[in-house]
Amino acid sequence: MLEVRDVTKRYDGRAVVNRVSFEVRPGEIFALLGPNGAGKTTLIRMITDILKPDAGTLTLDGEPVGGARKRDVGYLPEERGLYRSDKVVDTLAYFGRLKGMKDAEAKAAAAALLERVELDEWMQKPVQQLSKGMQQKVQLCMAMIGEPRVLILDEPFSGLDPVNVQLLEQILHERRAAGTTILLSTHQMNKIEELCDRALMIHHGHMVLYGTVGELRRRYADHAVVVRLENGADGPRLAGITGVRDAEPLAGDWKLTLEPGTTQSGVLRALLDRDVALESFSHAIMPLEDLFVKVVREGLGLDHGRSEAEAPVEEVLR
Repeated sequence: MLEVRDVTKRYDGRAVVNRVSFEVRPGEIFALLGPNGAGKTTLIRMITDILKPDAGTLTLDGEPVGGARKRDVGYLPEERGLYRSDKVVDTLAYFGRLKGMKDAEAKAAAAALLERVELDEWMQKPVQQLSKGMQQKVQLCMAMIGEPRVLILDEPFSGLDPVNVQLLEQILHERRAAGTTILLSTHQMNKIEELCDRALMIHHGHMVLYGTVGELRRRYADHAVVVRLENGADGPRLAGITGVRDAEPLAGDWKLTLEPGTTQSGVLRALLDRDVALESFSHAIMPLEDLFVKVVREGLGLDHGRSEAEAPVEEVLR
């Protein structure tokens, strides 16, 4: 649905987005990741046609983004942009009219959205009377009004308490089930793991990670397994297991880092030969948050051979 090819944006001669290529498929929730200053907001502003790229193309259903296609895109920016003295329902209806809706249609849609986010009792209040979390929900409604085919959400969980985080998750699942494609940018890695199909991470303007969330976690995990011992047995029984370089406690389990060339099946066999009572045995998959930190601190994908950003576009998109 959305395709970005070799997109570059420069400021003062410096590329803040450098030859980025990816695609967002119909009906998926796609994560855009990166540390502060990585180029995410610049990339989003090019997708929404707020900024023009210096090179490369951005298309929606094969047509350039912008123009009449803007009505197909809903955008929740990280910064708030509501008219504080206007009534909530009037503010939302105004954005509906900007999407081409007639006045009565926009007001009806605004009221329905506010009811869905549990703000129907506040719709006649001025925006300035709403809390930070309430205003965030109004901005979410602003992005959704007009039923856009693509939702771009930049830090949508900001200011929300756990109850409203759960409400937002329910809404995202509903929108996805209805066929909406969602591009999600957030620093809450647990939400990426729970909600997203695939992810792109950029760092210093370059692509550094791109693929399914599960595949990325597996690809960069340590050569390790996680075991749980029956009856909460402690770790000394794990000492000296052939092929195990280190054993460390991990939230009630044990993480066994393996020696190079050691197979997981070989370690499992060695544990069973020693009559270690196992409750579970699994591959150690790296949490996305740990992978994020590894990229930022160690420059993963930037300096280790050719990065994805330097690969041919067809190879990156394959």
